[in-house]
Amino acid sequence: MFPFNLNPTGEFFAFFALAVCAITGAVMALSLVKVVHTALSLAFTFVSLAALFILLGAEFVAFVQVLIYVGAVTILMIFGIMMTKHRDEERERGRPLLETLAAVFCLCLFGILFFAIRSAGFPVPETALPADNTTEIGTLLFTKYAVPFELVSVLLTAAFIGAVALAKREEEPA
Repeated sequence: MFPFNLNPTGEFFAFFALAVCAITGAVMALSLVKVVHTALSLAFTFVSLAALFILLGAEFVAFVQVLIYVGAVTILMIFGIMMTKHRDEERERGRPLLETLAAVFCLCLFGILFFAIRSAGFPVPETALPADNTTEIGTLLFTKYAVPFELVSVLLTAAFIGAVALAKREEEPA
């Protein structure tokens, strides 16, 4: 039925173990009630994805994944949690019909994506990739793409300052 050959190597098992970890962390992030637990499970998902990038040979992307998402985004989420007021509210009762429909939709979407990816023809790169992709990305980033890199850093700094200003703003009397 499926025209592919499974070669059970260590990399094969590592991929599936990391994929299960990433999916488990994502599902936990969606289903946990406490916001701090959600942030930690999201960090677990990000670390699993970084390990998957290492398996793919994209060390730079894995490093950026850990540095930006695991470090910065998770810490910002925790700061946001600590700086805002939270009220314990009751959880909404489950809706079995909607949950069943969502599960059926997700399974259908998975099936469509699975068969679309299996039948897609991916092009072979014309030139060989560099041996050290991190060095090549760094060279391009600081030569050809230096101005966009600096503009993004200014934009992120302005967004951070705006977030701090919004968080520190005192409540206005009603």
